[in-house]
Amino acid sequence: MATKNKDKKVDSAASTAPAKTKSKKEKSAQKNPLGGKRLAAARAAVVIGKQYQLSEAIKLVKDNAKAKFDETVEIAINLGIDLEATDQAVRGVVPMPKGLGKKVTVAVFANDPNKIKDAKSAGADIIGAEDLVEKINSGKIEFDVCIASPDMMPMVSKVAKVLGPRGLMPNPKVGTVTPDVAKAVKSAKAGQVEFRSEKGGVVHAGIGKASFAEKDLEENIKAFAQAIKAAKPASLKGIYIKKVTLSSTMGPGVPVDVQSLLAA
Repeated sequence: MATKNKDKKVDSAASTAPAKTKSKKEKSAQKNPLGGKRLAAARAAVVIGKQYQLSEAIKLVKDNAKAKFDETVEIAINLGIDLEATDQAVRGVVPMPKGLGKKVTVAVFANDPNKIKDAKSAGADIIGAEDLVEKINSGKIEFDVCIASPDMMPMVSKVAKVLGPRGLMPNPKVGTVTPDVAKAVKSAKAGQVEFRSEKGGVVHAGIGKASFAEKDLEENIKAFAQAIKAAKPASLKGIYIKKVTLSSTMGPGVPVDVQSLLAA
């Protein structure tokens, strides 16, 4: 009887033991076995420890982008900046020569009739002032880029706490606070990437679609890399660009040789 009781205790302990929590990727693979197999095959195609030439990396990323939608090609650059030094924050904006392959919705804060006219002619989707503040505060954020003329910034500051965390707050450093709203709207519509160093000193951005031609992706990537290079903090000592990785939305990262990335 004692043995049976021990067995029951063991069984009881086993039944009440917490189940191992599965990762999101494991859950996704379980729900979609074919997707899991595709990801495994894509990872197997990337040679561990190899630094790929840029052209090789682009081809591999495109080959691995086999989702049912047009995946975004993304770049992640690890910088050797001092995260504690405020003067080493890296930030800027760069136009993509071949665009981004998606529609960009632009909102403009303007009150002046001439500014409103300029914004409309440039293709702005949303133009407003106090009414735009009300929309944003109500949760209606239906745009990808927000531009403002300098005189509108006191009004824009009313929604800073809403736009700031979303990376949508107009900023003169990236050209979204400007008296030339028409030029800013055209640049945003044509496809530009705003970048800034995040946790760990990483700069991350989408620079096109997997459906783009390899040469078009290469042109966009090099434009982005040159913008990062130009934004190097003057006080930085040591290696600036430490690591570069390319990937598609659903694909594995492909390490890129830094020199091939920066080559003209």
